[in-house]
Amino acid sequence: MSTSHAWQKSSFSGVGGENCIELRSTAPGSVHLRESTTPDTVVTTTSDNLRAFLLGVKAGEFDHLLD
Repeated sequence: MSTSHAWQKSSFSGVGGENCIELRSTAPGSVHLRESTTPDTVVTTTSDNLRAFLLGVKAGEFDHLLD
């Protein structure tokens, strides 16, 4: 992940960017996540934990939550 402190969102976030989770790195190994509709609520995790989660998403482990 970049060392940038700017929030980044997916290109899949909808036309106006209204359906998105935003991410930013804040320190080496630290990542912040927030929902675009509630930007004051921020979750902090590690880049290793985020990587493991994204691998699970790509593998379809959370698809049942979308039904």
